[in-house]
Amino acid sequence: MKLARELPSVPEIDRTGVNAWEDEDFRTAIEATGRRKIVMAGLWTAVCLAFPTLDMLREGYEVYPVIDAVGGVSPVTHSTAIERMVQAGAQPITSIAFGCELMRNWARADADRFRVIINDYFRRKRDIGAATGTLFQ
Repeated sequence: MKLARELPSVPEIDRTGVNAWEDEDFRTAIEATGRRKIVMAGLWTAVCLAFPTLDMLREGYEVYPVIDAVGGVSPVTHSTAIERMVQAGAQPITSIAFGCELMRNWARADADRFRVIINDYFRRKRDIGAATGTLFQ
């Protein structure tokens, strides 16, 4: 599934820098929301996620890095970047916890939409574990 297909009204921001917060288009898009609580993910934890998170924290934003929606080039780089962000004041969250926090109650009329996501998440997690011989906790 392409992210752009799921969010058709959100324009793509093409950039070359490694710190999104230093990109004028990215920064303008965030500032235009007027929100101070930001949920972020990225490609690499230590760069794409950590750099803008640290800068945004310094500027008074509350940043919630989605730590299972990003990865590092090694487990050490991933965990070290998370520690660095937490020490600076970031509040890590997982994708499932974030979804549940938004949903709040399984009795909601649209809860079945989230069930589809959760079922897909756990199916893919199981399949990856079977393919790699690892058991995810």
